[in-house]
Amino acid sequence: MSKILLFTRFERFWHWTQAFLVIVMLITGGEIRALYSLFGFDQAVALHEMAAWALITLWIFGAFWHITTGEWRQYIPTTENLMGMMRYYAYGIFRDEDKPWKKTRRAKHNPLQRLAYMAIQVFITPLIWVTGLLYLFYASWSQTELSELLSLDRVADLHVIAAYAMAAFLIVHLYMVLTTGHPWYASIKSMLTGRDEETGRDEGEEA
Repeated sequence: MSKILLFTRFERFWHWTQAFLVIVMLITGGEIRALYSLFGFDQAVALHEMAAWALITLWIFGAFWHITTGEWRQYIPTTENLMGMMRYYAYGIFRDEDKPWKKTRRAKHNPLQRLAYMAIQVFITPLIWVTGLLYLFYASWSQTELSELLSLDRVADLHVIAAYAMAAFLIVHLYMVLTTGHPWYASIKSMLTGRDEETGRDEGEEA
């Protein structure tokens, strides 16, 4: 197996900055919901809004980069080796079996990862941003017909549900990163350096 540049500088910047901003929003969001007190309510709200706008900006640049480079194809769901990966994570990994999916430059994410990322982009992310923006600009639509269909409390509840879903994804993601790598820090190192071991070959690539 050879070390290859799997993740570009932008991908690494996008990944770590996104992770930082999401964590900031989860922490400040918890304080806004009065789960604890760290910064004070007003400061928590200000930090939450700043992180939200920064993340929106980052995602706009991220979407542009993925579209123009063709990297969006990395997230297209596939059923190839899907059941094999499920069996591997269910019990194969504990028996030190070979992983049924091979990482290449054109396929950085396994089928389960692709499904997870698709769920984030299709369901959780839109719900977070739509409800967050509705909550932020409540004064602009509170006197319109929309307020008759959607209450501010309902908007807040949906926003919190989406936030808990994002937190759950983050916890599972960290668990998988720390328990499936060989050694345990391998995935973290690859996302810092950009280099990882190539375990397979792309279709049409010469051996």
